[in-house]
Amino acid sequence: MRHQLWRLFAAFFKIGAFTFGGGWAMISIIEKEVVTKNRWVEKEEFLDLLAVAQSLPGILAVNISVAVGDKIRGFKGSIAASAGTILPSFLIILAIAIFLTPEAINTNPTLTAIFKGLRPAVVALIIAPVITSARAAKISWRTVWIPAAVALLVWSGWPVVGNPILYIILGGLGGYLYLRHRHKLLTAAASNQQHNEGKEGGEA
Repeated sequence: MRHQLWRLFAAFFKIGAFTFGGGWAMISIIEKEVVTKNRWVEKEEFLDLLAVAQSLPGILAVNISVAVGDKIRGFKGSIAASAGTILPSFLIILAIAIFLTPEAINTNPTLTAIFKGLRPAVVALIIAPVITSARAAKISWRTVWIPAAVALLVWSGWPVVGNPILYIILGGLGGYLYLRHRHKLLTAAASNQQHNEGKEGGEA
């Protein structure tokens, strides 16, 4: 049991320590650790967790770590996973606050070069999970216009239509209505099949 808690802590500590660029940049490493390496969740379940974590308040990576930890070891697992995610950032920021200042970073050519070199890597880390998530969500050329249009509208910053909360609500409502419609179709099909079987049995 303790070994499992330690694995959760170590996996998410590595995620928190070696990812730059925020929540979306963490997704590729989280997926590799959680889905591919440790097999704690399936690919489809990870995509669902990602959608829920992004919709809820708080840090994306912490929300995912809490959900994964809760599934593996309950409340203790949530604490271990979230502590592993948060601790590296806390220690790094504490070290920067003690030893470095914004002026020192801007005036030091070595540090400036390091941070400039990290920028392209951060962009790649953000693009990679977008592609893998799109594949897992089975987005095709026929439906790719939906996320593209939403991204453009959010990027536009226009009042109301530029608010991402609007699309979270619309996406959840649309998914609910779609599943409800599918359930009605399946129920109707099953009812018709039973009716036809009963009719054929009566004729026999």
